[in-house]
Parts: sequence; C-alpha cells; structure tokens
Amino acid sequence: MNLATWLTVVSVVALGAMVPGASLAVVLRHTLTGGRSKGCIAAFTHGLGVGLYALLCISGLAFLITNSPRVFTVFQWGGAIYLTWLGVRGLMARIPAGDQLSAVPTTTHAGRDGFLIALLNPNIAIWFIALFSQVIGAHTTLPARLGYAATAWLTDTAWYLLVAWLLSNPLWMDRLRAKTVLVERVFGVILLALAARLVVETFR
Repeated sequence: MNLATWLTVVSVVALGAMVPGASLAVVLRHTLTGGRSKGCIAAFTHGLGVGLYALLCISGLAFLITNSPRVFTVFQWGGAIYLTWLGVRGLMARIPAGDQLSAVPTTTHAGRDGFLIALLNPNIAIWFIALFSQVIGAHTTLPARLGYAATAWLTDTAWYLLVAWLLSNPLWMDRLRAKTVLVERVFGVILLALAARLVVETFR
C-alpha cells in the first residue's frame, strides 16, 4: 500500500466526514442528550456503516447499488423516512412530570442511529466509488484494497469520536443538559430539513 495514496485516502475521507450533514447532527444529538458514552457509540457505529460501504465499494457491490435506479431509490427513501422519524421524535421531546429532563437515549438507540444514518445514505457509495477509482487499479492487491477500506472506516470513526469527546466537555454539558428539550427540538428541525432535501434530490 503506497504511503502517498494512503495519505490521500485519509485526507479525502476526513474532509468528507467534516462536512456538516445528517451524520454530524445525529452524533451531536446523542452526545448532547446522552453524554460522551452515547456520542462515542453513535460515532463508532457510524464508522462501521461507512466501513461497510468502503468494503462494498472494493468488492464491486457499491457499483450495483449506484447503477440500479430502483435499489438506489429504495436507499434514498429509506434514508429520508429515517431522518423524518428522528426529526419528529426530536420535535416531540417533552419534559416529564416532576421537572425531570427528557429521557436520555439508550446505548441501543445511539448505536442504531449512528449505523443507519450511514447505511441509508447511498451517496456514500457514490463518494467511495469516485475516491477509490482514483487510488485503486487492476494492479492493487487485495490486502491493499482492504487496507484502504479499513483506513476509510478508522478515519471516519476517529473524526466523530473526536467530535463526541470535545463536545462532551463538562463546561458544555452542564449548560446544555439544562436545555435538553430545546436541543432535541433544534436537532429535530435540522433532521427534518435534511430529510426534505433528500426527498427533493430523489425527485430530481
């Protein structure tokens, strides 16, 4: 595996992960409402979803997903529906009786949301096809291909783990915990907006 090529994969995947979108919103939501552990779980499972797409790409299955209109549309609608569900759930956040904070997301919820928000985004497959078509050729060995896929997985995971770690600083958390319901509703609006954008892209 060529060092320069490996650094290219790391740089491009890191930049892609840093672009604000549904993935960032989900990791932030679980970090701010569930604490560092829930944010890290969402970050880790999101990385697994991205790593799965990277493996699909080097195996050629991602090409099938992106070139089959029916399969691609199913993934797009699945993503839009899931984002809508997350958004509505955030907007419906309430403070229970007794003035307690709204329910903290469970480990299962954090892991599920992190993984599905990546899996139900077929644009990741397109993105990896574009990236790997530039760095992987017929001469690239299987271990090297697996190494590039693992690099994509670890880079994405590392970025979102860093986000969860930094934003779970007590200085932030103490202030935001007191406004948990407001945070939930803000992220609900963001996720619904992202779902609407995905629907528009689907019709285009």
